[in-house]
Amino acid sequence: MTLETRRCFLCAAAMLAPSDRRLIDGEGRPRAFPVACASCGVLTERDADPAQSWRDLAGRLAGPIFVPDPDGAYGLDIYTLRIAATRLGRGLRPLTPEDRAALLAPHGPRPARAALYDLADGPPVSLGLLCRPAELDAVLAGLAAQAGWTDDVAILLDGEAAPPRAVAVEGFAAGAVRVAARPLAGDFAAQRNALQDLARHAWMLQLDADETLGPETGRRLPALAALAEDGDILSVGLPRCNQVDGVLSDVYPDVQYRLNRTSVRYAGRVHERPALDGGWRRSFIALHGAIEHRLSRARVLSRSRSYEALDPGRGRLEEEEALLRPYRA
Repeated sequence: MTLETRRCFLCAAAMLAPSDRRLIDGEGRPRAFPVACASCGVLTERDADPAQSWRDLAGRLAGPIFVPDPDGAYGLDIYTLRIAATRLGRGLRPLTPEDRAALLAPHGPRPARAALYDLADGPPVSLGLLCRPAELDAVLAGLAAQAGWTDDVAILLDGEAAPPRAVAVEGFAAGAVRVAARPLAGDFAAQRNALQDLARHAWMLQLDADETLGPETGRRLPALAALAEDGDILSVGLPRCNQVDGVLSDVYPDVQYRLNRTSVRYAGRVHERPALDGGWRRSFIALHGAIEHRLSRARVLSRSRSYEALDPGRGRLEEEEALLRPYRA
């Protein structure tokens, strides 16, 4: 990895940092890695070539069994391997009880080994959307593209409390799309929790009115939910592409933990996140697609200040500059 390398070769996060982690091979030989990604957890040597590392990893992910190269320029445990496999639309199953134990307790010294399979089916996933009344028509107009992967849509408006009412949307059965309302009252976590409670399925993907999800990404969500259930996972994060006046922002992948078991509760009046029993170990990042987030420069300039007013100290005023900076590899 050269000094100029800024982003992780696997997940593209600009979160590379010095590391003291090591992996111990099957013969008991330890190997230390000086660099780790603080987002996905992949380990690398300082002189690792990012493109070559991905080519090698992608090749190993293509077969039925993943076997690492003990002398390669990168390393990973089975937790990070699960993240890596999703980039190619694949899932994994631990080969031994020891591998399963390592999956449930990242990031240990055991190198990744696992059976691989193509993500295909899984439990149904509800779609939840938060919006203002003025945005409802546009949100409804964009729903038809999601009919290929979900049969349950709940929309929660920021407004005077009203119970769910069914609305007709092309591609959905009668009663599949419902609109309810409750006042946001400056508490985004409470609003998301109310939306969770409207789901008819055990998993829900949440989006805001200014966010969209490609249908192909959506079709993989049930299989991701199955992968999560197999690994005792409560929450799955997806990268988010922030487009500011049509330009991709440097704030990427900006992971949003929006695919959750509906029992999960969000916490935080602003910049809310799932509060997980067991912490981050009961979540993982999926790399098979991304949430598209469209912002205007004016919205960026006002957003952090309004959030700071709602929850002093948590508005992320420093994020404003990064959002306005174009993406840099």
